[in-house]
Amino acid sequence: MKVKIAYIEEAPFYWTREDGSVTGADIELAETVLRAIGVTDIEYQLRLFAELIPGLQAARWDMNVPLFVTAERAERVNFSLPVWSLGDGFIVQRGNPKALTSYEAVAAQSDARLGIIPGQVQYDSAKSAGVSDSQIVMFNNQPEAVAALLTGKIDAFAATATGNRIIARDHKELQAVAHDLGKQDKAPVGAFSFNKNNLVLLQAVNEQLRHYLGSQQDLARVEKYGLV
Repeated sequence: MKVKIAYIEEAPFYWTREDGSVTGADIELAETVLRAIGVTDIEYQLRLFAELIPGLQAARWDMNVPLFVTAERAERVNFSLPVWSLGDGFIVQRGNPKALTSYEAVAAQSDARLGIIPGQVQYDSAKSAGVSDSQIVMFNNQPEAVAALLTGKIDAFAATATGNRIIARDHKELQAVAHDLGKQDKAPVGAFSFNKNNLVLLQAVNEQLRHYLGSQQDLARVEKYGLV
Protein backbone atom coordinates (compact mmCIF):
# COMPACT_ATOMS: atom_id res chain seq x y z
CA MET A 1 0.00 0.00 0.00
CA LYS A 2 1.34 3.42 -0.97
CA VAL A 3 0.48 6.79 0.57
CA LYS A 4 1.52 10.20 -0.74
CA ILE A 5 2.03 12.94 1.87
CA ALA A 6 2.42 16.65 1.14
CA TYR A 7 4.68 18.64 3.45
CA ILE A 8 6.35 22.05 3.73
CA GLU A 9 9.68 23.23 5.11
CA GLU A 10 8.94 24.04 8.75
CA ALA A 11 11.34 22.57 11.28
CA PRO A 12 11.05 20.90 13.74
CA PHE A 13 7.80 19.50 12.40
CA TYR A 14 8.85 18.64 8.84
CA TRP A 15 11.84 19.51 6.69
CA THR A 16 14.22 18.19 4.03
CA ARG A 17 17.72 17.07 5.02
CA GLU A 18 20.75 17.90 2.90
CA ASP A 19 20.69 14.35 1.50
CA GLY A 20 17.11 14.86 0.27
CA SER A 21 15.42 12.69 2.89
CA VAL A 22 12.45 14.07 4.82
CA THR A 23 12.37 14.22 8.61
CA GLY A 24 10.71 15.96 11.55
CA ALA A 25 8.45 15.32 14.51
CA ASP A 26 5.28 15.08 12.43
CA ILE A 27 7.00 13.08 9.70
CA GLU A 28 8.03 10.49 12.28
CA LEU A 29 4.48 10.46 13.63
CA ALA A 30 3.05 9.92 10.14
CA GLU A 31 5.47 7.10 9.42
CA THR A 32 4.75 5.36 12.72
CA VAL A 33 1.00 5.49 12.19
CA LEU A 34 1.06 4.58 8.50
CA ARG A 35 3.42 1.63 8.98
CA ALA A 36 1.07 0.35 11.69
CA ILE A 37 -1.84 0.23 9.22
CA GLY A 38 0.18 -1.64 6.62
CA VAL A 39 1.55 1.14 4.42
CA THR A 40 4.79 -0.06 2.81
CA ASP A 41 5.57 2.88 0.51
CA ILE A 42 5.43 6.53 1.64
CA GLU A 43 6.08 9.25 -0.94
CA TYR A 44 6.72 12.79 0.29
CA GLN A 45 5.86 15.77 -1.89
CA LEU A 46 7.33 19.17 -1.00
CA ARG A 47 4.77 21.92 -1.57
CA LEU A 48 4.04 25.53 -0.72
CA PHE A 49 1.67 25.97 2.20
CA ALA A 50 -0.98 27.54 -0.04
CA GLU A 51 -1.04 24.36 -2.15
CA LEU A 52 -1.81 21.95 0.68
CA ILE A 53 -5.60 22.21 0.89
CA PRO A 54 -6.32 22.66 -2.85
CA GLY A 55 -3.98 19.81 -3.76
CA LEU A 56 -5.62 17.49 -1.27
CA GLN A 57 -9.06 18.43 -2.55
CA ALA A 58 -7.91 17.58 -6.07
CA ALA A 59 -6.57 14.22 -4.79
CA ARG A 60 -3.04 14.94 -6.01
CA TRP A 61 -1.82 13.28 -2.80
CA ASP A 62 -3.46 11.33 0.02
CA MET A 63 -2.85 13.40 3.14
CA ASN A 64 -1.21 16.55 4.45
CA VAL A 65 1.17 16.85 7.36
CA PRO A 66 -0.55 18.34 10.43
CA LEU A 67 -1.75 21.94 10.19
CA PHE A 68 -4.05 24.06 12.31
CA VAL A 69 -7.69 23.02 12.29
CA THR A 70 -10.08 25.83 11.35
CA ALA A 71 -13.78 25.84 10.51
CA GLU A 72 -13.07 27.06 6.98
CA ARG A 73 -10.52 24.32 6.33
CA ALA A 74 -12.83 21.67 7.81
CA GLU A 75 -15.39 22.51 5.14
CA ARG A 76 -12.87 21.55 2.47
CA VAL A 77 -11.01 18.57 3.97
CA ASN A 78 -11.41 16.03 6.76
CA PHE A 79 -9.15 16.28 9.80
CA SER A 80 -7.78 13.47 11.92
CA LEU A 81 -7.78 13.48 15.69
CA PRO A 82 -5.68 16.43 16.97
CA VAL A 83 -1.97 15.61 17.24
CA TRP A 84 -0.72 18.83 18.85
CA SER A 85 -1.85 22.09 20.44
CA LEU A 86 0.35 25.13 19.80
CA GLY A 87 0.18 28.85 20.49
CA ASP A 88 1.56 31.62 18.28
CA GLY A 89 4.74 33.56 18.73
CA PHE A 90 7.36 35.65 16.96
CA ILE A 91 10.97 35.05 16.11
CA VAL A 92 12.85 38.37 16.31
CA GLN A 93 16.37 39.76 16.38
CA ARG A 94 18.05 39.07 19.72
CA GLY A 95 17.13 41.80 22.17
CA ASN A 96 13.81 42.37 20.36
CA PRO A 97 14.74 45.96 19.40
CA LYS A 98 11.15 46.98 18.57
CA ALA A 99 9.63 45.19 21.57
CA LEU A 100 7.31 43.12 19.39
CA THR A 101 5.52 40.85 21.84
CA SER A 102 2.12 40.57 20.15
CA TYR A 103 0.29 41.31 16.92
CA GLU A 104 -1.08 44.44 18.58
CA ALA A 105 2.48 45.62 19.22
CA VAL A 106 3.24 45.26 15.51
CA ALA A 107 0.08 47.18 14.57
CA ALA A 108 1.08 50.02 16.90
CA GLN A 109 4.36 50.60 15.03
CA SER A 110 3.73 51.57 11.42
CA ASP A 111 7.34 50.88 10.43
CA ALA A 112 7.31 47.33 11.86
CA ARG A 113 7.46 44.57 9.25
CA LEU A 114 6.01 41.14 9.98
CA GLY A 115 6.86 38.03 7.97
CA ILE A 116 4.06 35.52 7.35
CA ILE A 117 3.57 32.46 5.13
CA PRO A 118 0.48 32.84 2.88
CA GLY A 119 -2.54 30.82 3.96
CA GLN A 120 -1.37 30.20 7.50
CA VAL A 121 -3.55 31.15 10.46
CA GLN A 122 -1.07 33.81 11.59
CA TYR A 123 -2.25 36.09 8.77
CA ASP A 124 -5.81 36.19 10.09
CA SER A 125 -4.54 36.73 13.64
CA ALA A 126 -2.39 39.64 12.51
CA LYS A 127 -5.19 41.27 10.53
CA SER A 128 -7.64 40.86 13.42
CA ALA A 129 -5.18 42.70 15.66
CA GLY A 130 -4.96 45.64 13.26
CA VAL A 131 -1.74 44.86 11.40
CA SER A 132 -1.97 46.53 7.99
CA ASP A 133 -1.20 44.85 4.67
CA SER A 134 1.68 47.30 4.18
CA GLN A 135 3.32 45.88 7.31
CA ILE A 136 3.04 42.25 6.20
CA VAL A 137 5.71 40.61 4.07
CA MET A 138 4.84 37.23 2.56
CA PHE A 139 7.32 34.36 2.24
CA ASN A 140 7.00 30.98 0.56
CA ASN A 141 8.45 29.07 3.49
CA GLN A 142 10.15 29.23 6.87
CA PRO A 143 13.78 29.29 5.58
CA GLU A 144 13.04 32.33 3.38
CA ALA A 145 11.47 34.20 6.29
CA VAL A 146 14.33 33.39 8.66
CA ALA A 147 16.87 34.58 6.06
CA ALA A 148 14.97 37.87 5.71
CA LEU A 149 14.90 38.30 9.48
CA LEU A 150 18.63 37.69 9.75
CA THR A 151 19.32 40.39 7.14
CA GLY A 152 16.93 42.91 8.69
CA LYS A 153 14.34 42.91 5.90
CA ILE A 154 11.63 42.14 8.47
CA ASP A 155 11.39 42.75 12.21
CA ALA A 156 9.55 39.57 13.18
CA PHE A 157 8.33 36.29 11.73
CA ALA A 158 5.04 34.86 12.98
CA ALA A 159 4.75 31.11 13.46
CA THR A 160 4.18 28.63 16.28
CA ALA A 161 5.89 29.48 19.55
CA THR A 162 7.25 25.93 19.73
CA GLY A 163 8.80 26.05 16.28
CA ASN A 164 10.26 29.47 16.98
CA ARG A 165 12.14 28.12 20.00
CA ILE A 166 13.91 25.65 17.73
CA ILE A 167 14.82 28.38 15.23
CA ALA A 168 16.24 30.55 18.02
CA ARG A 169 18.23 27.60 19.34
CA ASP A 170 19.86 27.17 15.93
CA HIS A 171 20.42 30.91 15.27
CA LYS A 172 22.09 32.73 18.14
CA GLU A 173 21.28 36.11 16.55
CA LEU A 174 17.56 35.46 17.05
CA GLN A 175 15.18 34.92 19.94
CA ALA A 176 11.69 33.52 20.30
CA VAL A 177 8.82 35.52 21.81
CA ALA A 178 5.74 33.53 22.81
CA HIS A 179 2.34 35.22 22.76
CA ASP A 180 0.01 35.29 25.74
CA LEU A 181 -3.09 33.24 24.90
CA GLY A 182 -5.18 35.95 26.55
CA LYS A 183 -8.84 35.01 26.72
CA GLN A 184 -8.30 31.71 24.93
CA ASP A 185 -8.77 28.68 27.17
CA LYS A 186 -6.15 26.72 25.27
CA ALA A 187 -3.98 26.89 22.18
CA PRO A 188 -5.37 25.90 18.75
CA VAL A 189 -4.96 22.28 17.67
CA GLY A 190 -3.38 20.74 14.59
CA ALA A 191 -4.18 17.51 12.75
CA PHE A 192 -3.49 15.50 9.60
CA SER A 193 -5.91 16.27 6.78
CA PHE A 194 -7.50 14.07 4.11
CA ASN A 195 -9.64 14.34 1.00
CA LYS A 196 -13.34 14.25 1.89
CA ASN A 197 -13.74 11.04 -0.14
CA ASN A 198 -10.88 9.19 1.57
CA LEU A 199 -12.69 8.03 4.70
CA VAL A 200 -10.95 4.65 4.80
CA LEU A 201 -7.49 6.18 5.29
CA LEU A 202 -8.82 8.76 7.76
CA GLN A 203 -10.47 6.11 9.92
CA ALA A 204 -7.41 3.86 9.86
CA VAL A 205 -5.11 6.71 10.87
CA ASN A 206 -7.45 7.80 13.66
CA GLU A 207 -7.55 4.27 15.05
CA GLN A 208 -3.77 4.17 15.32
CA LEU A 209 -3.58 7.69 16.74
CA ARG A 210 -5.89 6.62 19.58
CA HIS A 211 -3.37 3.94 20.55
CA TYR A 212 -0.20 5.97 19.97
CA LEU A 213 -0.81 9.51 21.24
CA GLY A 214 0.31 9.89 24.83
CA SER A 215 2.26 6.62 24.81
CA GLN A 216 5.87 6.37 25.97
CA GLN A 217 6.95 6.16 22.32
CA ASP A 218 5.04 9.35 21.57
CA LEU A 219 6.53 11.20 24.54
CA ALA A 220 10.03 10.13 23.45
CA ARG A 221 9.35 11.43 19.93
CA VAL A 222 8.19 14.81 21.24
CA GLU A 223 11.25 15.12 23.47
CA LYS A 224 13.57 14.06 20.65
CA TYR A 225 12.54 17.06 18.55
CA GLY A 226 12.58 19.56 21.40
CA LEU A 227 8.82 20.02 21.58
CA VAL A 228 8.66 19.94 25.38
